[in-house]
Amino acid sequence: MTDRISRGRFVASGSAALASIAVIARPARAAQFNYKYASNVSVDHPLNVRMRECWNAVTKETGGKLDVQMFPNNQLGGDTQALQQLRSGALQFFTLDGGILQSVVPLAAIQGVGFAFKDSAEAFRALDGPLGDHVRDAIRGAGLYVHPKMWENGMRQITSGVRPIRSAADLSGFKIRTPPGELWVDLFKSLGAAPAPLNFNEVYTALQTRVFDGQENPYAIIDTARLYEVQKYLSVTNHMWSAYHFLGNQEAWNALPRDVQSVVERNLTKYALLQRGDTNRRNESLSEKLARRGMTINRADTSGFRGKLSSSGFYQKWSGKFGAQAWALLEKSSGKLA
Repeated sequence: MTDRISRGRFVASGSAALASIAVIARPARAAQFNYKYASNVSVDHPLNVRMRECWNAVTKETGGKLDVQMFPNNQLGGDTQALQQLRSGALQFFTLDGGILQSVVPLAAIQGVGFAFKDSAEAFRALDGPLGDHVRDAIRGAGLYVHPKMWENGMRQITSGVRPIRSAADLSGFKIRTPPGELWVDLFKSLGAAPAPLNFNEVYTALQTRVFDGQENPYAIIDTARLYEVQKYLSVTNHMWSAYHFLGNQEAWNALPRDVQSVVERNLTKYALLQRGDTNRRNESLSEKLARRGMTINRADTSGFRGKLSSSGFYQKWSGKFGAQAWALLEKSSGKLA
């Protein structure tokens, strides 16, 4: 049976996959360790641009001992599939949002508590500090390697194909796609929407065929995934913060000699910090660009959102799920939530 795909879907996924060949292709070499790294974003997203530079530096500095092949744009499957591969050892490295990692490490989702952070700078102060240390301890406890520096995704905004989101009232009954994470779904249910989880590799088609009214993501994802082709409105809500943990299969990580591990960790730190700046600059510049591409952009009145989450019991519920210690560390940055 022939698989028929739309032009938009081909552009959003197929061309990005083809473009990735130029990014991941390398001359054959006899490496001692041949590892794979996967991500869910396109090759031109700052995450993969800097990750390519990182792995090139690692290969050079280890004298070719470690060669890491990149698989961007969900080439190895959606986030949940890639996470399974990472845990089984079929995949050695992976970057994943804490809200999706929640299925394995429940505490990891704390980074995405609704309206906890006003911007990325505030979020990174918390996640580079004691709150992040607490989360990373939980990730290690689940048997995964995790690097101490997260990679930026950004503050998340809502896009729609049916109407702009001007206030919390506009979310009533709004069919919104969320990533496959319990906190995401509960956040939008608490705001009165009708959320359903879906892996990102299926989002473009789901929006194109109007399975959903809309979705939510940072500007850079809306741009690189070409969601402006299938969404008319972009409402600036900054409702939650999103960033990627760099994860590794623990056995694969332990197999690397200590000197190779040191090279990897040093370069991951260097390029994660560079990528944060790249992504912030890109997110800040994209509003005008997306408007030129046909999106109608408005700044939502979010004054009632946090109150609705409080009155619905959202904050109380999640403070109980994450535990008193983690919630106290979160509120050191966010202020009182529940």
